[in-house]
Amino acid sequence: MATIRDVAKLANVSIATVSRVINQNGYVNGETKKKVNNAIELLKYKPNSIAKGLASGKTKTMALILPDISNPFFSELARAVEDSASSQGYTVFLCNTDSDTNKEKDYIRKMKDRFVDGILFAGHTLQEPEIKTLEEEKIPLVVLDRAPGEDICLVVRSNNREGAKLAVRHLLEIGCNKIAHIYGPQEVATARERLLGFEEAVKEFSWYTPSLLEQGDFTIKGGMDAVGLLLKRHPDVDGIFTGNDLMALGALKKLKQLKIKVPDQISLIGFDGIELTEITEPEITTIAQPIYQIGSLATSLLIKKIEGSLLLHKSHEIDVELVVRGSTKGNSKVIS
Repeated sequence: MATIRDVAKLANVSIATVSRVINQNGYVNGETKKKVNNAIELLKYKPNSIAKGLASGKTKTMALILPDISNPFFSELARAVEDSASSQGYTVFLCNTDSDTNKEKDYIRKMKDRFVDGILFAGHTLQEPEIKTLEEEKIPLVVLDRAPGEDICLVVRSNNREGAKLAVRHLLEIGCNKIAHIYGPQEVATARERLLGFEEAVKEFSWYTPSLLEQGDFTIKGGMDAVGLLLKRHPDVDGIFTGNDLMALGALKKLKQLKIKVPDQISLIGFDGIELTEITEPEITTIAQPIYQIGSLATSLLIKKIEGSLLLHKSHEIDVELVVRGSTKGNSKVIS
């Protein structure tokens, strides 16, 4: 494989001149530029992208750090990021952390070693000191969906609290008299916000009690286990709101095992809007996040930060919508 030294030797110029031609950085006269480009073509020389990036100050790469790529929400999010980044000439390094704090920190270190231009972070353990370190090292950061705090970094997320209220309002409007909530891990900001939204929507009702809340871990199994526990405490529940669609899938499976008809006996609604909610029987009503829009917007904002045209920290909160399907009483429709 030809090296930059080989190109310089064949063109009878310095390595620095070849570098300036490759990176289009600095003046090189037309005749010399032609000699260098001819040498590159003859030798079939391909510049090392990292070395080229170091010379230009940009590697045209970014890292996407996700907690669980097996969750369809994050795989759909990753698709949006990759599409948006590719259209603007960037390559994405995908880092799956399994919600492990040490893996998240290790990936941040590895991505810095690879000289990525910026980081998109969708985990939940990023703390203020780590954000400040990235700022000091001039590594642009955008947080997707799960905000570590207000006004310390740029965040793109959905309106989780209002989405939870929208879910409860729908269940009440279709006649539910006792609604339970299966919530996600409380160390995750989205889970906390959805739980808060649920509590704010139901706290004034005489039937409400904290025993209508059950942890579900944002997993299918968690949703199944939570339904079993809830119905032992409250066999008269007629509506369930789950904090994400995976838990709704688990809840639906458990209700079928218990021979409980959905929606005739219990109406069920999830949160996220992943495609899997469309293949169940009945299809699952959900509070749909604009997943692709979130990923695309976050990527565009990160690129603006990389290019220096965006300096302010700001939260971008995107509206959700209610998609009514067969797991709740009523006809299929979308309500913003």
